[in-house]
Amino acid sequence: MIGVLDYGIGNIGSILNMLKKAGAEAVAVTTGEGVSVCDRLILPGVGAFDQGMALLEKSGMRGALDEAVTSGKPILGICLGMQMLGLCSEEGHSAGLGCLPFSMRRFHLEDHPELKVPHMGWDRVEIMQPEASLVQGLEQPARFYFVHSYYAVCEDPKDVLMECDYGVRFAAAVHRGNVWGVQFHPEKSHRFGLQLLTSFSRG
Repeated sequence: MIGVLDYGIGNIGSILNMLKKAGAEAVAVTTGEGVSVCDRLILPGVGAFDQGMALLEKSGMRGALDEAVTSGKPILGICLGMQMLGLCSEEGHSAGLGCLPFSMRRFHLEDHPELKVPHMGWDRVEIMQPEASLVQGLEQPARFYFVHSYYAVCEDPKDVLMECDYGVRFAAAVHRGNVWGVQFHPEKSHRFGLQLLTSFSRG
């Protein structure tokens, strides 16, 4: 069973619909108990970093999520959910969950006037960990739908699962152990997103 954390800031319905298409059993969870009984977890999110961290704390699911990560339960962060898995963000003052050592920086594209912030729309990614279970069966070249103004910078390059180039080369997805994060929206990425969520549900 995949639990999609519903803490008031995410595309819960769209993610559940895509998981259903992937043949996965999934539910929205709103309590620590709900988090604990699920085999896999998805942390979605849209909006501002500090607001996301505050709402997660308020939901009462933070402690159960920390325990799940420590115990080795697979977790996938999506968009803001991925950003919250890191250490911090230039967008706010709150500390992140600290699941992986990366920080979020804002795009500064003064040298690329043709590029706008946020980075919005379809873009290609390069897979940096081809052996990772999440990317198995993914059609190449892989393309995903992005909407973001901040990007991840990993302290350890080995944590980068995918890279994308938008004026600067950045980590479009991260992975270490049981923790996965994608900056793009798989629920909006058609067959590419469907394959990725299928792999997560079975991996």
